[in-house]
Amino acid sequence: MQKKDYIIQLLKYIIMAIVVGIIVGTIDALFGRVLIAISEFRTIHYQYLLPFLPIAGLVITAMYYVFSKLSLKGMKLIFEVGQQKTDAIPLLLIPLVMIGTWLTHLFGGSAGREGVAVQIGATLSHALGRKLNFPENGRIMLVIGMAAGFGGLFQTPLSATFFAIEVIVIGKMDYEALLPALASAYIAAFTSHSLGLEKFSVAIKNTINLTGTKTIISVIILGILFGLTGRLFSLSKLKVFMGETIMNQYLRIGVMAIPLAALLFIIHGSRYSGLGTNIISAGFAGQTIYSYDWLLKLLFTIFTLAIGFQGGEVTPLFSIGTSLGVILGGLLGLPPMLCAALGYAAVFGSATNTLIAPIMIGLEVFGGADMVLFVIVCVIAYGVNGNISIYAQEKI
Repeated sequence: MQKKDYIIQLLKYIIMAIVVGIIVGTIDALFGRVLIAISEFRTIHYQYLLPFLPIAGLVITAMYYVFSKLSLKGMKLIFEVGQQKTDAIPLLLIPLVMIGTWLTHLFGGSAGREGVAVQIGATLSHALGRKLNFPENGRIMLVIGMAAGFGGLFQTPLSATFFAIEVIVIGKMDYEALLPALASAYIAAFTSHSLGLEKFSVAIKNTINLTGTKTIISVIILGILFGLTGRLFSLSKLKVFMGETIMNQYLRIGVMAIPLAALLFIIHGSRYSGLGTNIISAGFAGQTIYSYDWLLKLLFTIFTLAIGFQGGEVTPLFSIGTSLGVILGGLLGLPPMLCAALGYAAVFGSATNTLIAPIMIGLEVFGGADMVLFVIVCVIAYGVNGNISIYAQEKI
């Protein structure tokens, strides 16, 4: 391709990135603000809502079966398009995944939200690319949309950009998509923020110097344990097991949601329902964090998603990393809040098998004062993970 043609094509992608960023940022703001309102309502009235979690599961399943059964593949479908194994993402996926996730959170399921935002962005950008006959639309347009979805919801455009570029094919960085993805992520973040969606950030005041042998060993231990925790989350084959054991989707979600709702109700009164932002807030506010918070949130999230409820994994991973970091900080004699921040980033990176994205999360959420620590811990966690990911469709 000649230089002139390359520049023209790049400008076309940047224009599309701006359009996608505005639209996806608007949808993210709607989705995120409704989800926050639902979560606050559930926290107050969980005792009346959790008993209806099995019924909510049946409603979610019925929606997909009636309107678009293909959309049940969710993130798997996005990866298939990104790896050019298929070329179809139904637009109905967008309202279905939004409503399904709202219902999951309203009635107390333990799940995240990033998967929803990424699916929304990818679906919309892919549809626009096909409609306008963009070259390589199945690849670059998909990355643009994924970056916009993640960036608009979390308002961390740098980490959103590298997440979208890193996650589809491990070991390959699609630099051609870098500038358009960055543009879409920033536009989406700006749009959602302008529409009232707030960004989560924490100023870390405590730091450590990597001078003493004990401190260096402690930091290495943090990286290893965060990496193993992300790997543990990623290794779960419960969804496959559930699908093979209880093949009827209605029976699976309807029956298995009963013990899930009961346990969520009994154990600390809905503490492990929803996104896990309550645990994240407690960790950075110096409030009570139990030594088993990280493990129970991990188990409840895996189970919720395995039986068919909608949502993502990233915010629960932030919660798992935060609570584990607080506990490890106390055990290793390191500042708990700093360790919580390192866990927030590193467990996410390990579980998603990404490296640059979690480092950027550390920069955008916690500031640049401890970037050396974030790099070291995230690199160790990434190495310990061993190319295992929550996204089973990742191609190495």
